[in-house]
Amino acid sequence: MLLLALPAVLFALITWQVLAHGPLLRVDERLSRGLVHPDRPSELLADLGNAQVAVPVLAVVLGYAARRGRAAGADRWWLPPAAAAALMVLVPVLVVPLKEWTARHGTPVMPPGAGYYPSGHTATAAVAYGASALLLLPWLRTAAARRLLVAVFAVLVLGVGFGLVRRGYHWPLDVVASWCLCAVLLTGLRLLLGRGGRRSSGGTAPSRTGPG
Repeated sequence: MLLLALPAVLFALITWQVLAHGPLLRVDERLSRGLVHPDRPSELLADLGNAQVAVPVLAVVLGYAARRGRAAGADRWWLPPAAAAALMVLVPVLVVPLKEWTARHGTPVMPPGAGYYPSGHTATAAVAYGASALLLLPWLRTAAARRLLVAVFAVLVLGVGFGLVRRGYHWPLDVVASWCLCAVLLTGLRLLLGRGGRRSSGGTAPSRTGPG
């Protein structure tokens, strides 16, 4: 429950500060001024959060997980990929209204306008890459392989967040809030997959659902 409660509370706190224009935003703005340095590497990292990049990665993993689950004779083999796909669809359903509600303006690097909180690119990357990792983990045989997979996808998600802040596309809190929101979503997905991960008697069970 802590994995759900802590990021949910942090997200609520940050959102409250954004709506109230609280003192945390002044810290956020000072931090942004120290971090912003638009360059090509930061732009490339930010682009990894584009739906055109992250969603196809998830789509490939969805197909792989479905094929492996069906071939192994899994009970409800369709559930993990279907749940991950639904979670990806849920991202804009949650993020777009939040952007309109908070109406936070962008950094000085960005054109005038509102709708920067929370970061949609961060949420897209976190859910697409995070859900991909959760789908692939059960099919890896060794703890070392699972740790490597988690590390690779974590670097991708962190890289997107850093690129967005470094390039000036988002304030740091926009990114952190999206991480908190997606931590709740991915924890829910992990719990669902854990409950639905039983195998039929004729199938070969995946190694496990965690990084080991």
